[in-house]
Amino acid sequence: MPSSPKVTPKDFFLWAGAMVALYGGVISFVTLLFQYIDYAYPDPLSNYSYSDPFSGSMRFAMATLIVLVPVALVIMRFIRKDIARIPEKNELWVRRWALVLTVFIAGAAVVGDSIALINSFLGGDLTTPFLLKVVALLLVAGAAFLHFLADLRGYWTANRGRAQMVGYGAGTVVLLTVVAGFFIMGTPGDVRLMRYDSQKVTDLQNIQWQVVNYWQQKQMLPTALSQLEDPISGWKAPLDPEDKREYTYEKTGDMSFKLCAEFNFEVTEEMNGVKVAYPEYGVSTDNWLHGQGEHCFDRTIDPDLYPVYPKGVPIRE
Repeated sequence: MPSSPKVTPKDFFLWAGAMVALYGGVISFVTLLFQYIDYAYPDPLSNYSYSDPFSGSMRFAMATLIVLVPVALVIMRFIRKDIARIPEKNELWVRRWALVLTVFIAGAAVVGDSIALINSFLGGDLTTPFLLKVVALLLVAGAAFLHFLADLRGYWTANRGRAQMVGYGAGTVVLLTVVAGFFIMGTPGDVRLMRYDSQKVTDLQNIQWQVVNYWQQKQMLPTALSQLEDPISGWKAPLDPEDKREYTYEKTGDMSFKLCAEFNFEVTEEMNGVKVAYPEYGVSTDNWLHGQGEHCFDRTIDPDLYPVYPKGVPIRE
């Protein structure tokens, strides 16, 4: 009776690396598809489509796909060439365990994610995105299940040309999926400009509260931002992070002023059907929505909301 082929460290780590890259790539691919569906069918009861102003979770899924999918394809190609050279490696226990485990995980993922999706649907989620997510999940997990079930039965070893075509097809689908993400979140340059805009609004908020505090302290508005500088606390008016210019401040009345900055993008109350907040799309106020280009924010201090600090009040011991 012929003995089973011996598993070398190279064999073990090749299969381990292939499985890790495959699982990470598939999870990221499904996650990315779900985010695209959420973007296409935003839920007005949730701000998840814009809770992350710079699409951090989408970017992470895209980056994971860009790295792991080529790694998985290259490793699997190397493994299949090794098997073609030494057919006995078809019987390696690490190969059988890896393929059986993948088939099991794919089936378990379909069951587990289906439960999660149905639970969300019963909780009131929209019908169309629910159905699209179910279809996407079944297609991806089903394709992985059938692919590795065929591999377990030796189909791809006997049909290396088709295996190569499947690899190219999977790579093309992933590439198109990643490219679609740039149409949603923009290019890296666009994301950087969005970050500039967000920082500008944060800076203006900081200046606004310093102006209000100045009025509460002195019962008058400053005529220039330089009057707000405090050598003790170290506060100094921030500069525009994009071009290092001073922000525009103008006193327009005894209790009114305006702040201006140059913005790269427009931010409206509703984007893609989802009500957003700004900056960081996390502050619930419409006061910082702006157009593209130079935009000014007019402010008037309400003395009832921001009363003058009393003077001469003794400190309690």
